[in-house]
Amino acid sequence: MALRSKDMLGMKDTTPEEIIEILENAETLKNLLDTPMKKASHLAGKSIITLFYENSTRTRMSFELASKYLSATAANISASASSVQKGETLIDTGKTLDVMGTDVIVIRHPMSGAPHLLAKNVNASVINAGDGINEHPTQALLDMLTMKEQFGDFKGLNVTIIGDIYHSRVARSNTYGLTKLGANVTLCGPKTLLPVGAERIGAKLETNAAKAVEGADVVMALRIQRERQKGGRFPSVREYFEYYGVDDALMSHAAKGALIMHPGPMNRGVEISSASADSESSRVTAQVRNGVAVRMALLYLLTRKKR
Repeated sequence: MALRSKDMLGMKDTTPEEIIEILENAETLKNLLDTPMKKASHLAGKSIITLFYENSTRTRMSFELASKYLSATAANISASASSVQKGETLIDTGKTLDVMGTDVIVIRHPMSGAPHLLAKNVNASVINAGDGINEHPTQALLDMLTMKEQFGDFKGLNVTIIGDIYHSRVARSNTYGLTKLGANVTLCGPKTLLPVGAERIGAKLETNAAKAVEGADVVMALRIQRERQKGGRFPSVREYFEYYGVDDALMSHAAKGALIMHPGPMNRGVEISSASADSESSRVTAQVRNGVAVRMALLYLLTRKKR
């Protein structure tokens, strides 16, 4: 099955069938990571460019490795070291990359909607690697792959996401994707960090962390995004961890065998304790590995129709 669009801009407009297709391809391609050569020819002759206007470790590196593992030509552009600093617009940057024969542009941008604008102005496929507080679809896909490996199915799965929900593109993309496949999503945090209207996309809102994780199969902690906050959203880090930090005491309310997840980077002692982050229940490193698999699958599916 081919994806309907040339782009991956968000989980909001991705169908359940497309999500399953990406996850199944990721499961297959993940086997490549266990081979000595880590090399396949799925993207031979294709060119992939990562265009990042914000800092990244996991997302950027996994896209670059995914490209190289599948034999694509990969290059990266940091906005701080490009003509953006000379006043070049996003559209002009995109058109420049487009005429160079680029097949896929992977973009991270601080403004919500930037990938959508770029996609309308280039022939290359555009993958949203995070746009402002809007969406981060490939993070949701790798999170879903991690859950699928453990539980097999999403129907009836109880997922609780705790933290800075208001500024979290990860929470939005996960909510869109998980609810489409039948999971129950609860978003939890202080009232000042909860968005208005989240119920409209299928999530339940809760301010009490113990209640939020009651019976949860997955508990995902989110980083406090101070770089996006314009004012004090909570009294102190110490108080935040006391009420919303994921630790053994909070996890005692979750279902037996519940998974602990975090999209990274983690602030230990703020949104999650070191004991929980490093526990047998933690799937943080599995998420990182699955990020490479999901991004290999997505690059393959988006470029397959261009062969």
